[in-house]
Amino acid sequence: MEGIFAYVNSVLSFVEPLSDFFWDFPTNFAWYKAIPVLGNFSLAIIVLLGSGIYFSFKLGFIQITYLREGLDLLIKKKRVETGISPLAALFLSSAMRVGPGNILGVTGAIAVGGPGALFWMWVSAFFGMSLAYAESVLAQIFKEKRGDEYVGGLPFYGRRLMGNKAWVGFVLSGIYVFYSMFCLPAQGFNVVSSIGTMGEIVTGSAISTTSTFYYVVSTLVLFVTAVIAFGGIKKVTAVTNKLVPIMAVVYISTVIIIILANIHTVGYFFSAVFGGAFTPDAIFGGLFGTVLVQGVKRGLMSNEAGQGTITIAAAAADADHPCEQGLIASIGVMLDTLVICTMTGFIVVMAQAWKVSPDAWDKAGKLPKYLLSVAELTPGTAFNEIVTFLLTLCFCLFAYTCLLGMISFAAIAATRISSSKMFISFIRCLGIFVAAFGILVNIAGYDLGNLWAFSDLANIILVYANIPMLYLGAKLVFKATEHFKTAGDRDFTSEVVGVECECWGRKNK
Repeated sequence: MEGIFAYVNSVLSFVEPLSDFFWDFPTNFAWYKAIPVLGNFSLAIIVLLGSGIYFSFKLGFIQITYLREGLDLLIKKKRVETGISPLAALFLSSAMRVGPGNILGVTGAIAVGGPGALFWMWVSAFFGMSLAYAESVLAQIFKEKRGDEYVGGLPFYGRRLMGNKAWVGFVLSGIYVFYSMFCLPAQGFNVVSSIGTMGEIVTGSAISTTSTFYYVVSTLVLFVTAVIAFGGIKKVTAVTNKLVPIMAVVYISTVIIIILANIHTVGYFFSAVFGGAFTPDAIFGGLFGTVLVQGVKRGLMSNEAGQGTITIAAAAADADHPCEQGLIASIGVMLDTLVICTMTGFIVVMAQAWKVSPDAWDKAGKLPKYLLSVAELTPGTAFNEIVTFLLTLCFCLFAYTCLLGMISFAAIAATRISSSKMFISFIRCLGIFVAAFGILVNIAGYDLGNLWAFSDLANIILVYANIPMLYLGAKLVFKATEHFKTAGDRDFTSEVVGVECECWGRKNK
């Protein structure tokens, strides 16, 4: 078995260097790297952040000016006959968006760039809200009705914006399925390993990854996931409607308790974040470019604004106007980065573990760094075990909702290739199999780092596939937004944007 894993790793050895090249281009060239400030920014970050700034200005900073309207939509009761409610779509998108990266990504950004990275994470999220708005509006405009569900997203609006060419939808769907499948192994093991950690906290003893406990837990996780995933988008949303609020409330409440218990360090948090944003600490390299890049990159990768990955959830909603779901999607970015990621930032920055335990900090990975920070804020007390259990539970739920979202979204994206029930079932089975493979590899103690690198490669490919589509559809987004600002949610039809839209042919009742 070990020989098989070693062979797979060797065959896929090209993946990580290729992924790094695309993410870092053109900073991997000396002539570009030598350019002050700009030389620290890769094309991917320039494209994402620059596009966020562009759409923010063109839309009149709708993420702020219409924030109240967006919040009102979340509490508005709506009877849904086809698709899911706008609120359910928010929870569904948050199931993927609010994932382990909200802990691991933030911790990693601070570890490399210092506390100031959190400030630039906020900045990237603010402008990223406009990208989430634009892509979700397009997803709504070009959504299609399949039975009692709506389907859509990047593969669907990409095809329409590219002259309705079938091959475009096929390629974009393939990229999306590729992205989902190679994110599943890590999420599967994150769920199982966090359950194991909670078991150790409860029993007070170590549990081997090769024990019966891990195999039983793995089997149950995969079985429950299969039952939910094969139930379709409505069954998935029924689960995410419950899990997302629970994990958000538990995580935020737990961190607030930790903050209150260490209230004397709150002042340091704000001074370190705002001070470090422009004058980086020498401990972290002291380079402005580093802290800036870490904040922007990790922020955008956490909230996924501009990647097109959340557009499938936006299209599934039965909205009265495309722009309504755009506003809700932008709020999703705010919830992810400005709230959940900030909570993680409070723990890591307030603990200052890099000063208190420098050796342990340097040697630890991202999750151990985070747990080390938690321990520093709740030292040697029973409270530490309770807090660690609750935060591990949140990490588990973050990973599990991502697992569900990846499989479900891959199945929906695959309908752009074929709507055959057999084909869609195959995609779901493939997702379960890939997740099981990731769990097995990690339980067995093998490293398939080159396989995990596929998810980073798929991320950057999605960015370069989605952003051009946003510019191609920008006029439609602007027309829809102007209509929404003047007419509200009334009478939106295909005529407003000047293109044929399957689900917007008749006036709203």
